[in-house]
Amino acid sequence: MSAEPAHRLLCESGLGSCFRPLDAVEAGIDYHQLRRLEEAGIVERERRGLYRRTDIDSTRFSDVAAVCAQVPDSIVCLLTALAVHEIGTQRPHRVWIAIPQGRRTPVLARFGPRVMRFSGISLRYGVVDTEFEGVPARITSPARTVVDCFRFRSRVGTDIAYEALDDALARHHTTPDEIWRTASACRAKSLIGPILGARTY
Repeated sequence: MSAEPAHRLLCESGLGSCFRPLDAVEAGIDYHQLRRLEEAGIVERERRGLYRRTDIDSTRFSDVAAVCAQVPDSIVCLLTALAVHEIGTQRPHRVWIAIPQGRRTPVLARFGPRVMRFSGISLRYGVVDTEFEGVPARITSPARTVVDCFRFRSRVGTDIAYEALDDALARHHTTPDEIWRTASACRAKSLIGPILGARTY
């Protein structure tokens, strides 16, 4: 049977560049249709449990899309969020994500993401919906990303945290008030307050 009907279904499915077999089933594409799409070269098997559409162009965030497809409850954060928001000069080779505290660390051999743990309000405050190549995702806002860089400065480096703060404010990605509110919500006022007070923007 031709892959054409399956391809039409794929185009109408809303699936992004990367997806799991479960996502395909939920979009109405069964195992046999998925096999026909693979045989026709319309999708490629990236690894066990992950497919990539060949009819969607890759971008510089293709690895981010792949990780978000495999870990749908993750939050893009820290250095990867800086790169997405175009804050600072960091262009990490690995995707930084956060998952809920207590959740098992995902095994993603090819992509090897840096996995952080968030809990409580940190899973919600300053976390916004987005997408990468059509793959639904969540990411920390510019203000939240800056605050997190200071909260996790031992992981990302103090110099990077200060660069993120200065660049985000200089380029109007956020404001001192928004950073202060975010620091307050994330219980980082004692850390961020003196730093904001010592700088003039």
